Amino acid sequence: MKRKIYLFCSAGMSTSLLASKMQKVADEHSLPIEVEAFPYLEIDKIVEERNPDCILLGPQVKYMYNEIKSKFEPKGLPVQVIDMSDYGTMNGEKVLKTAIKLIKASQASNA
Repeated sequence: MKRKIYLFCSAGMSTSLLASKMQKVADEHSLPIEVEAFPYLEIDKIVEERNPDCILLGPQVKYMYNEIKSKFEPKGLPVQVIDMSDYGTMNGEKVLKTAIKLIKASQASNA
């Protein structure tokens, strides 16, 4: 089953680059993962229609973290803000590892 890791930021532009780097790492390791980026204004629609396994927020929208966390984590959907230095260096591998750990921890607590 393919896991979906979705990144959200102001316009979805800078996170698109990070998402493609994360997808490249996932593909290189043959991981069944889909990584995509979207503008945060679409978060409700995207979550409802596409059922991601993890939500990562770009540092520029971290002010929305508490609101988004309280909305989606009770439904078993982990939410985290992307580390500023990993975001700044576009470290797709590190951000991907963080997302995978979040998904595993969420599954363990919901089991």
